[in-house]
Amino acid sequence: MENPENAGESREESSVAAHREQASGQGAIRLAVVTVSDTRTPETDKNGPWLKARIEAGGHRLVDYRIVKDDPARIGEVLHALMATDAQILLFNGGTGIAPRDNTYDALAAHLEKTLPGFGEIFRMLSYEEIGPAAMLSRAIAGVYRGRVLFSTPGSHAAVKLAWERLIEPELRHLAWEVQRAG
Repeated sequence: MENPENAGESREESSVAAHREQASGQGAIRLAVVTVSDTRTPETDKNGPWLKARIEAGGHRLVDYRIVKDDPARIGEVLHALMATDAQILLFNGGTGIAPRDNTYDALAAHLEKTLPGFGEIFRMLSYEEIGPAAMLSRAIAGVYRGRVLFSTPGSHAAVKLAWERLIEPELRHLAWEVQRAG
């Protein structure tokens, strides 16, 4: 006889597995990468090229890559411009701290139609394992904006790598499928 306490868990696990199976039939996922920085250039940005390589290695497509100053108006302009692309997933990195010039969180959070609080929570938990209490200074965020999944991470390469490898990439197809499926 099935234990009623475990019944919900097995149904949930089954549902996630079924969703992942359905999502696996998609073609390449289309992503956009935005590095938010007052100092980085195409020559000094380590995160953009690294993400591009990971995206392509996974059989996906980078449809847009930009570097933007950490200015709320400019970040908003880039977010709006990305709506003209066919990107399904938007990856922002940089500007998520608490310094006066860190504006990415504020500029993006105001646009999110749905938030994914678990992303920031798990990201900070995993960061804590690597950097200790300083992880609480991160305002990493994720959510949905106009049918796209948006992630915003700190700009350190270790943070981008952690977010991509441990959280985003393993669920990439599932995320893209969930946000675009009907009912």
